[in-house]
Amino acid sequence: MQLLYVTDLAYPARGRRYGDEDVFLTSRLREEFPLALCHPLDAARLMDGFDAVVVRNSGPVLGHQEAYADFRARALAAGTRVYNPLTGRGDMAGKDYLLDLTRAGYPVIPTVDDPADLAALPSVPEYAVKPKQGADSIGLHFTAAPAGTPGEILIQPRIDFAYEVSFYFVDDAFQYALYAPDPARRWVLEPYDPTPADLAFARAFVTWNTLDHGIQRVDACRAPSGDLLLVELEDLNPYLSLDLLPEPVRDAFVTAFTRSLRSFLA
Repeated sequence: MQLLYVTDLAYPARGRRYGDEDVFLTSRLREEFPLALCHPLDAARLMDGFDAVVVRNSGPVLGHQEAYADFRARALAAGTRVYNPLTGRGDMAGKDYLLDLTRAGYPVIPTVDDPADLAALPSVPEYAVKPKQGADSIGLHFTAAPAGTPGEILIQPRIDFAYEVSFYFVDDAFQYALYAPDPARRWVLEPYDPTPADLAFARAFVTWNTLDHGIQRVDACRAPSGDLLLVELEDLNPYLSLDLLPEPVRDAFVTAFTRSLRSFLA
C-alpha cells in the first residue's frame, strides 16, 4: 500500500513544530509503508497515484479553503481512502458541531451563532466571539456586547478556566493526555494523568463522532465548577505534541497509529 502523506512542513504554527512532528512520524511509518509527502495544495492533483491519503499537519483549512474543498470533493467522488476518513462530525465538518452539542446537552462551552440568542447563554461580563470559519484563534475577540452576522460567528461565555487539557485517541483507544497549567500559554504542555471521569468525558465525544478509524484530539477546559467542558473536537489534522512525550508513550502511539492504518487499508 502506497501512502500520500499530506503536510505543510513550513507552516508557522505558534508554539508547535509541524515539520519536526511529521518528519518523525513519516520516518517511522516508512518502516511499514511506501510513502511520499506532499503539500495540501498538491494533494488533489497527486492522490490518484496512491492507495490512500493520510492528512496530518496540513495547517488550518482556512488558508487553502478552495484547494481543500476540491480535494475533499474529488476524494469522495473517486472513493479515495482518506485517513482520517472524511465522515468526521467534529472540526472536519466545520464548527456547527458546537451548536449541536450545546443543544443536545453535552458538557461543552455553551455556544450560539446569533447575537439574538444571547439569552440562551450564561450571563457573564464578557463573551468570546470568533468567526465560524476561523482557526488558530484567528479573529477571536472578547466583548461585553457580542455582534456579528448571524450564522457566521460563534459566541460563547468567557470562562475563567483553571487549565486546558487535551486527550488523544487513535480510533476509539485512548493514548495519552497533555495539559497547559498556565491558561495564557496554550502550547506549553505537560503530561496529564486523567481520572476515570476525565476519560469518560473525552470518550463520550469520540463515541459521538462515530469515526471507526482515525486520530482525534479532544480539547477541554477545567471550569470554575471543577467540571470539564469541551473546547474543540479535532478530527481533521490534530497536532499531537509527540516531542513532549516519554519515549515509551511515543512508541506506543506510533504502534497504535500503524495498526489503525493497516486495519483501515485492509
